[in-house]
Amino acid sequence: MTPSAPASAPAPAAIPAPVVAAARAMADRALSWLHAHRALGALPPGTTEELTDPDGVYKPLGETTLAASVILRDGMAGPGQLAAAQNLMDFTWLQLRKGDMLYERQLRHTLMTDPLEMYAHFVRCGYRHADMDRLLAHRIRLRSVHSVELLPNRRLAVANAARIAGLDHGEDFEALARATWLGATPEPWAINWITAYAMTHTVFHLTDWGGRPEGLPADLTAYVRTWLPVWIDIWREVRQWDLVAELLIVGACLSEPYCRPEDWEAMAALQHEDGLMPADGDPVDDDPVRRFKEHQHTTVVTAVAGSIALARAARAR
Repeated sequence: MTPSAPASAPAPAAIPAPVVAAARAMADRALSWLHAHRALGALPPGTTEELTDPDGVYKPLGETTLAASVILRDGMAGPGQLAAAQNLMDFTWLQLRKGDMLYERQLRHTLMTDPLEMYAHFVRCGYRHADMDRLLAHRIRLRSVHSVELLPNRRLAVANAARIAGLDHGEDFEALARATWLGATPEPWAINWITAYAMTHTVFHLTDWGGRPEGLPADLTAYVRTWLPVWIDIWREVRQWDLVAELLIVGACLSEPYCRPEDWEAMAALQHEDGLMPADGDPVDDDPVRRFKEHQHTTVVTAVAGSIALARAARAR
């Protein structure tokens, strides 16, 4: 039997006060943990632009940069937390040799998108690398670059990174949106774990992490708002906290944010006192290195979710 859509409720005029309190606590603690453990995310000595294991340290380094850049962009953290976010940005920038590693990687691997995507987080906060800017301006004019076959949500990621970096090449974001799973407004009960992540990132890139909520077309916004409560309930039930945190970001990115207090308070209660947010319902290892590697991503997502929710709450005042 096909389940019926949950009853729709009027969009709240403002983000509820309990959500604001939970978002503040979650973001502050998550940022503190990321800052305190930043050395565990350093690139191994001698790392070059070839990156034999890009997902091992390089990708998480970019995720930390994303969190810090969104916190600085939104500006809703206190002075101490903003200083910590700035320190994180400086740390990751130095890890990448002040942009030289990104430039060398992009120069040697024209069709790779990760240098541009990571560079965009720095550009968001005013960091620039003159040679990288010149290279990207040349690269975006190449037919081969625009012909790379990417998953639709990944194509959105690259288009948004180019937009942030000031390299908008006339991308049709509406067409890019319609090519995604979300763009088809498919049967929502057929969603699975990997599709859910693709859906969340479609929202993230169309709205530039909540900075442009109008970037998500109205019909897709209505679809997400209808089914987001169901999806959150599903992944709360199976204790996939990383995905729940990503879904909280989705809710905060909507033109009329969907932020249910019980979801935010449940996640806040799961967060460890030091700020770590567990990835799932499994026990958290005591070893500091394993703790960082296994839960850094969820803690990044938590920091981003809290910052965006606070920024959206401030705009509604």
